Amino acid sequence: MVWLGKNPMRIKVASIAIALVLVAFALGPRGAEGRKKGKVVKSFEYTAISCRGHSASITDFGGVGDGKTSNTKAFKDAVDNLSKFASKGGAQLYVPAGKWLTGSFSLTSHFTLFLHKDAVLLASQDMNEWPVLKPLPSYGRGRDAAGGRFTSLIFGTNLTDVVITGANGTIDGQGSFWWQKFHNGKLKYTRPYLIEFMYSDNIQISNVTLVNSPSWNVHPVYSSNILIQGITIIAPVKSPNTDGINPDSCTNVRIEDSYIVSGDDCIAVKSGWDEYGISFGMPTKHLVIRRLTCISPYSAAIALGSEMSGGIQDVRAEDITAIQTESGVRIKTARGRGGFVKDIYVKRMSLHTMKWVFWMTGNYKQHPDNHYDPNALPVIQGINYRDIVADNVSMAARLEGIEGDPFTQICISNVTIGMAAKAKKVPWTCTDVEGITSGVSPRPCDLLPDQGPEKITACDFPAEPLSIDKVVLKRCSYRVKHK
Repeated sequence: MVWLGKNPMRIKVASIAIALVLVAFALGPRGAEGRKKGKVVKSFEYTAISCRGHSASITDFGGVGDGKTSNTKAFKDAVDNLSKFASKGGAQLYVPAGKWLTGSFSLTSHFTLFLHKDAVLLASQDMNEWPVLKPLPSYGRGRDAAGGRFTSLIFGTNLTDVVITGANGTIDGQGSFWWQKFHNGKLKYTRPYLIEFMYSDNIQISNVTLVNSPSWNVHPVYSSNILIQGITIIAPVKSPNTDGINPDSCTNVRIEDSYIVSGDDCIAVKSGWDEYGISFGMPTKHLVIRRLTCISPYSAAIALGSEMSGGIQDVRAEDITAIQTESGVRIKTARGRGGFVKDIYVKRMSLHTMKWVFWMTGNYKQHPDNHYDPNALPVIQGINYRDIVADNVSMAARLEGIEGDPFTQICISNVTIGMAAKAKKVPWTCTDVEGITSGVSPRPCDLLPDQGPEKITACDFPAEPLSIDKVVLKRCSYRVKHK
């Protein structure tokens, strides 16, 4: 024991010394080193299709999260450096709290991008930081202009095993910059998306928030085995073409547990445009959508088309909530599209304040050019809707097939639609469609005759799960140092 006597200064100095010893002991050699180098050790975990053998922070590559410094080079250098671990257990790039201004950058295979809950990827408004790509071959031109398209903020092509995830960190597209140029006709190329993968396989996008995209938010195209879950997408409801999630010529896609507020369709299923989509010939098929909440006053919760010339088949949607949205499910096509939309299954929708519950149209006249074949007629068949409740609806359904090319095998059962106080006098309009109904109120049009209550379960919904439903996620744990 050391005698300190009654001197207050001696007692104070001794107390500080003891405290410093205790702190050093608690930190240990590794902690002391972290303090010396000004680094913070962060522990976190999440579930993913793959865990990684190596992890680094964007600050290790010169990243500065002040919202003003461009980090485009830092992200490119980080991905390039970490790509060497692809065959050594893969790599993860950690983005800590901060505002990380960046232009477009591409990912690599066997790679994870993780965003801290207070991390914001802030899209640059310097158009020099957005390289231009050729138009998609299944479209023949850009959506906004006849030329090419700006690369998405986060992009990848010919990749496998890629994860974008986090603790609900944010990707902010700063879209008003682009929306203004679009409205003023000042764009030579199509606006960028926030996330796009082409010709890729085994992709996961989860637990992130996407806001103010310049155009579409998430666009997997020519890809397979895509898992999108637990994401939030928000854009002003009058923003142009801010679709939520657009699976495009993709196979085995699972979208679930997501919330979307947008200026266009919450989910738009696509597969190419007119003669270009017919020639490319890659359908979207085996798609699951479940536990989706959508707000989109000018568009649909789920849209099939209008670009569907490669075909859309086997779409399964269930437990869908739409609030103040123009339509629940919308099928859009036209003469010249070719292709098909078939084997569509929807059940358990809860809809509140809608213009239409069901909308099908064969008169969606947007075309990429004048070279389409007007005799290329789409096939729309096997459309199944069941177990749907809606309230405050202006019109139950608007179903318009194509003369000489009716939409067939439509089945609607166990549907209750509460009409708005100022609803249309005729709740259903139907032309060039064929099918049946059972237990539907208000009474459907004569082209969809009621089969009686005994057929209320007539509309099919497959019991066998798709292969994408059998994907099991792993729990991944990490400790990462960053400045």
